[in-house]
Amino acid sequence: MERIGLGLIGSGFMGMAHAFGFAIAERVFDLPYKLDFAVMADATDALAKTAQERFGFRESTGDWRALVADPSVHMVAITTPNALHKEIALAAIAAGKHVYCEKPLGLTSEETEEMAHAAAAAGVVTQVGFNYICNPMVVLARHMIRSGELGDIVNYRGVHAEGYMLDPATGWNFRFEPLGGGVLADLGSHALATAEFLLGPIDEVFGDCRTVYPTRLSRDGTPVPVKVDDITCAQLRFARGCGGSMEASWLAAGEPMGHTFHVYGTKGAISFTQERLNELRHYSCADPEGRHGFRTILAGTEHPPYGDFCVASGHQLGFNDIKAIEVKGFLDAIAGRQAEPMGFGWGHRIQVLTDTIRASSRAKAWTNVPPTAFRPK
Repeated sequence: MERIGLGLIGSGFMGMAHAFGFAIAERVFDLPYKLDFAVMADATDALAKTAQERFGFRESTGDWRALVADPSVHMVAITTPNALHKEIALAAIAAGKHVYCEKPLGLTSEETEEMAHAAAAAGVVTQVGFNYICNPMVVLARHMIRSGELGDIVNYRGVHAEGYMLDPATGWNFRFEPLGGGVLADLGSHALATAEFLLGPIDEVFGDCRTVYPTRLSRDGTPVPVKVDDITCAQLRFARGCGGSMEASWLAAGEPMGHTFHVYGTKGAISFTQERLNELRHYSCADPEGRHGFRTILAGTEHPPYGDFCVASGHQLGFNDIKAIEVKGFLDAIAGRQAEPMGFGWGHRIQVLTDTIRASSRAKAWTNVPPTAFRPK
């Protein structure tokens, strides 16, 4: 079997998730390649060496440029701070490497458009880390919507809310600068990707981006202005004709992983929360009087690729398993087994949506989403 070399840049939360995702995918799926954990890179040689030993890479470096130039690396996974995504991705693309980049793809739609065009011109396969839509329960939700099981869709509500910035004493860091993107880029990008995955393109938005804490304290105790949103809400109008809303917040008390959606149709409704990622709740209007109510559908072998992980329904997949499903799609696309699943075109599309929501918030008006080369079906 042909070997394919992985270069991973960044060993924090998402770097760890990528390392585990590749390792799990190799054990669970019939992949088109034998994986070679070639090079681990991080901000310093010491950090990279520690991650190399933990995750089982052959080599490590404190210079991401050395990783990109290494001929044993065929695909580059980028899990660095957002501001570095463009430079690294363009360098990897120029070197002919396939690129798997965490969201958000870039800082502006101008950046992400350049990245998407570069990847298309080079003929490399790309992927952006919208892993939540790889969940078999979210795929099932999409099928139920598209098959007409819910009837005509009349409304959508999507939320990604967490509480990791709730404490006003949380010190200033890069996430509070435009280079960090604010909560709309950090969490809202997931909510928007899920919305378009389920219901197709969003054509118009009315955004409200709010900064709740105007300053955060630096390490020396000096107040530093916060230049991004803490909470963003947006009204949405979908091309299919229905309306909806999305909310992103990192000030949500009691929400460790509040990535949720609710879809309402003329024949029923579905509801999902990432905190119970192996369940999809379904309400059917066809139930007889006295029997109405949401029923819970448990993930099982009937919902591929659940059965590749476990032969027993209801035993549950985890966060890293969903990441492994995302990895499989990326590798299958490299091998030509399937089309690029969530490439830089999709990443650019979500950046255009976030930029449009910000522009709408400033204008305090409904705003059309500019056309993009990639448009979800």
